[in-house]
Amino acid sequence: MHFAFFFGLMLVLVLCLSFVSAGQEPAKKTPEPKLIVLDPNAKEYMRVLGGPPETVTMHSGLVVLEPDKSVGTHNTKNYEEVLVVLEGAGKMVITGGPTLELKAGTVAYCPPRTEHNVICEGPGRLRYVYIVANAE
Repeated sequence: MHFAFFFGLMLVLVLCLSFVSAGQEPAKKTPEPKLIVLDPNAKEYMRVLGGPPETVTMHSGLVVLEPDKSVGTHNTKNYEEVLVVLEGAGKMVITGGPTLELKAGTVAYCPPRTEHNVICEGPGRLRYVYIVANAE
């Protein structure tokens, strides 16, 4: 009799703990240092950093645009964005704002809530790494 009571009590306790722990968020993984090699043969896009849990809020990628191509007009929403130009020439067109001339060795900054487009204007391809991070 005592064994059945004790076994039943333990079963109820285990079930209760299961339901409590199921409602909790899993422990967040801490980002770790890493080295990423950019593919020199990437054709259009290569993901560099994919955001949490790989980073705290940051996402990034390598973009390759052929002449006269663009990424398309888009909005940064609550993210700020940096472009690091590796090769070629082009422009970042800010809707209602300036046009930023891009060339190898330049860095362009785009603040949160900014509509913009990136266009390749050179005779060759435009290669850049974009980095976005949540600003809010």
